[in-house]
Amino acid sequence: MPRAKAAELYAALAQDRPDPHTELDFVNPYTLVVAVALSAQATDVGVNKATKTLFEIADTPDKMLALGEAGVAEHVKTIGLWRNKAKNVIALSQMILDEFDGEVPQTRDELIRLPGVGRKTANVVLNEAFGQPTIAVDTHIFRVSNRTGLAPGKTPDDVEAGLERVTPEEFKLGAHHWLILHGRYVCVARTPKCWECAIAHLCRFKPKTPDPATVSSLGPKRSSVSRKS
Repeated sequence: MPRAKAAELYAALAQDRPDPHTELDFVNPYTLVVAVALSAQATDVGVNKATKTLFEIADTPDKMLALGEAGVAEHVKTIGLWRNKAKNVIALSQMILDEFDGEVPQTRDELIRLPGVGRKTANVVLNEAFGQPTIAVDTHIFRVSNRTGLAPGKTPDDVEAGLERVTPEEFKLGAHHWLILHGRYVCVARTPKCWECAIAHLCRFKPKTPDPATVSSLGPKRSSVSRKS
């Protein structure tokens, strides 16, 4: 997508969601690292339920280590892959203490050295905790970028590179959140809500999904045809 058109797209998303932020609950950069690491193959809602009591008693690396792997596991066992994630939480906490003096590192190269932290997790932490204009490509952003034509690509890395090229500087800090929230609530995977989309006029996806209320008012025969199309 041309940068001018991308700017128009982001401006529309910004107007729709003026103050976008992660939906993961956290109290400091360390707890954000833990929350994002736990969120792999899990919902933000599920992670927030698990970390509510965990972060009340362990919001620093040393407190988490004192809790121990078994203690962490007890809190996160409702999350997918919880055994391995509990192990990673303890390991990354130890590394933060041993190699970074207890402070969460502020570069991608350092962050991805932490157990359980990949490029996507690092980008989320850099953006949300430290205000760096990074874009973490998850399934929602991958879908929105390809479906709209904003930054099509075959892999998350391809899409991230495309977004870096077409996203104007003034929108880079919020781009990750605008795209992920749009994908989570409007441009959903199975039946995108095109009738309430703020960027439908810029999107190349066709055919646009009709408003269910409008379709139902056309009667059973017309409605059936619309569902098949």
